[in-house]
Amino acid sequence: MPTIIPFGDARAQKKWSTSLFIDTMNQSYWSKKFIGTDDSYIIQQLTDLESGAGDTIQYDLSIRLRAKPTTGDQQLQGKEEQLRFYSDSVYIDQMRHGVDVGGKMTRKRTAHNLRTVGKNRLSEYWSKYLDQMIFIYLAGARGVNGNFYEDTSWVGFANNTIDTPDAGHLLYGGAATSKATLASTDKMSKALIERAEVKASMMAATNPENQQMMPVMINGESHYVCVMSKLQAHDLRTADTSGWMDIQKAAVTAEGRNNPIFKGGLGMVKNVVLHEHEDVIRFSDYGSGSNVNAARALFLSRQAGVMAFGAAGGIRFSWNEEETDHKNKMLISAGIICGVKKTRFNSKDYGVISLDTAAADPNA
Repeated sequence: MPTIIPFGDARAQKKWSTSLFIDTMNQSYWSKKFIGTDDSYIIQQLTDLESGAGDTIQYDLSIRLRAKPTTGDQQLQGKEEQLRFYSDSVYIDQMRHGVDVGGKMTRKRTAHNLRTVGKNRLSEYWSKYLDQMIFIYLAGARGVNGNFYEDTSWVGFANNTIDTPDAGHLLYGGAATSKATLASTDKMSKALIERAEVKASMMAATNPENQQMMPVMINGESHYVCVMSKLQAHDLRTADTSGWMDIQKAAVTAEGRNNPIFKGGLGMVKNVVLHEHEDVIRFSDYGSGSNVNAARALFLSRQAGVMAFGAAGGIRFSWNEEETDHKNKMLISAGIICGVKKTRFNSKDYGVISLDTAAADPNA
């Protein structure tokens, strides 16, 4: 007979909290492809608070050296260039959610099965919640997405501000140059993606004061990632069906096609790997009449965002079981201590260019 740890037993905490975290991260869109613990990932997971006290991680960006070299026998001493840094911070706080598994008369499952059902529902919940939070922070807006857990007035979590894209990291579809000038015909296009690639790769070349967006290196080749709304992807596909075949072929024949960044991708434009997702931030108030539906695709490079966890003993989720109402009712709750932030230095976005285009539902 298998050993079943009684409901409410303290021994269940480690087993089920660890299992919940693994399942949550395996279901998370961002975790499966784009999150890692070093600076080569789209979202860097900072681990400083996973084994110690505190609620804040400060991270720095080292600015490139710019001075001319000293030549010949000219004296170098006294001409050394000072190191310069920009700093940013991410804060962490606790979030919890629970499920009521019912009373004895409505419950016909063992304690083990109750935990399994509770874990499955909570892992679905947390993976979606964390994904939605990352989309909001990278986009710098909550938008009007109706399926989000947080309402449209949400202003962020754990003192991490939701920062609107700066002008240097925002492009519009078609001929539009602003939110007010975006027309319903200014849709996602191959030309916009190529404009973004040029902007990202030429940032420091056109202005040495800009920080260069650093592409993801895959098999020695530089790549960016563009995550767009399914509505934007529809517009891109239907605008040029023959060109869409070339976009798909480019990804299939790419050197790094087995890398997770390519998995589930739509295709590739130049060196930009294309993805689509239903939770990309959408808007309903663009255009001169504030009535154009729009979406904000994310053109991403390394370290576009950071994510941090606070964990006692390396267990990132807490797991709690309680019997209430004279042990008639059973409650399960799970909590996480974390924080998410778009990287931003010197009041400018670092690893993301926002691509705002018209994006109407083709079935509306």
